[in-house]
Amino acid sequence: MNTILSKTLKPGQIFSAPVYTEGKNMLVPAMVPIRRKDIDLLTAWGIGVVTTEGTIIGSEPEPEAAKDDDDSAAEHGAIKFSISDVQQNTGPYRAYKILIEKLDSIFAGISTGVNVEMRSVDNIGSQLLQDLRDHHDSFIDYILGGEITGHELAKSSVNTAILSALTAQELKLANHKILHIVAGALLHDVGMLRLSKGLLEKRGGLSDAELEQIKSHPLHTSKIVTRELFGSHEVNLIALQHHERWDGKGYPDHILGPAIDIGARIVSVADAFEAMVSKKSYRNSMLGYQAVKNLLADNSRRFDPAVIMAFTKIMGIYPIGSIVQLNKGSIARVTKVHPDAPLRPTIQMLVSETGKIYKPGEGKIFDLLKDRTLFIKTAIDPVEFAKKNG
Repeated sequence: MNTILSKTLKPGQIFSAPVYTEGKNMLVPAMVPIRRKDIDLLTAWGIGVVTTEGTIIGSEPEPEAAKDDDDSAAEHGAIKFSISDVQQNTGPYRAYKILIEKLDSIFAGISTGVNVEMRSVDNIGSQLLQDLRDHHDSFIDYILGGEITGHELAKSSVNTAILSALTAQELKLANHKILHIVAGALLHDVGMLRLSKGLLEKRGGLSDAELEQIKSHPLHTSKIVTRELFGSHEVNLIALQHHERWDGKGYPDHILGPAIDIGARIVSVADAFEAMVSKKSYRNSMLGYQAVKNLLADNSRRFDPAVIMAFTKIMGIYPIGSIVQLNKGSIARVTKVHPDAPLRPTIQMLVSETGKIYKPGEGKIFDLLKDRTLFIKTAIDPVEFAKKNG
C-alpha cells in the first residue's frame, strides 16, 4: 500500500487502483481523475495522507468550472423547482431571505465596529425556529438549491442554524438548549470577519501558515461572542468547540468525545454538510446524497455517531430536492423524507420511464414507503439534469 501526502495530489491525476482516505473510505475509484473538490475536501477535513495500491498512470485536464450566472437554472439545479416563489418574493422564500439579510446586517455591524447586541442575534434565532415550523421542507430545498447569491457568510450561517435546529429537535433537546444552539450556529463563523478576504476566497490549496490562520477563527469568534456581544457561556462553547473532533484531533483544544459540548457537536455536523453542498469560489457544490454518504463514512473520527444518526434521520439518505433515477428508468425529485426509512422517500416524477418530461409540479407523486415496486437506483447531479432538460 502506497502512502501519499494529500498536498501533493493534483486535479486530473489518474491512479491504477482506488485511492482511499483513512479508514478505507474511497476518495476516487481506479481510472477516475481526481477533482479539485476532492482535494479541497481533504484539506477542509484535515486529512493529510491518502493510500492506494496503485500508481499514477496519467493525467487529464480538469473540466472548466461552470460559468457563474445568477439567472441560470443549470447553475443551481433546484432553482427550476422554486423559481415562481423566488420571483414573487413571498412565502417561505421571503422568510428565508429575510433571515439571511438580517444576519448579514449584524455581521456588517460587527465588521465595522458598530455596537451590536446579542439580543438581535437571539431574535433572529427565535424567528428562524418559528419559520422552520411552517417552512421545513422549503428551507431544506433552498439550502440544497443555493438560490441566494451574495451574503455568503450570513447565508452559510443561517443554513447551518437551520440544520442544527432540526438535528437538536430530533435529539429531543430542551427548548432553551435549542435556542442556544441556534444562536451558536448563527455566530459560529463570525470570527472569519477577522481574517483577510483574500485568504477566504483563495482558490486551490492553502499553505500551512494559511491553514493555521483559518484554524484561528474559533478563537476570534469566542472573543466576539464574549467581549463584544456579551453572549452566554453556552453560545461561547459552540464558538470555541465546533471544530473539535470526536477522536480528539480537532482544534483549538483537542477535546475528546462527550467532553465536547453537545451544541458544538451538532453545529460541527451541520456546518460540514452545509460546506459540502454549497458552491464556493474555489469549488462546486456536492450532491446532497454524496454529502450524507460522506458523513455516514466518518466512523466516529470527526463526529459524534449519535448526532450523525439524528442528522441522517432528518435529512434522509436522499435529501429533499435530490434528483434520483428509479429502477424502471424514470427520474424524480425527492419531496419528503421518512426519518425511519431514509432510503424510501416520497418523490415526484420529472421524467417518466417512457421519456415524457413533466413540468414542475405536474408529475405524479409516489411514496416509496408504500409503493414497493419502485426504488432508487442512483442520485443524479441536478446541474446536469437541468442542462439536459431545461
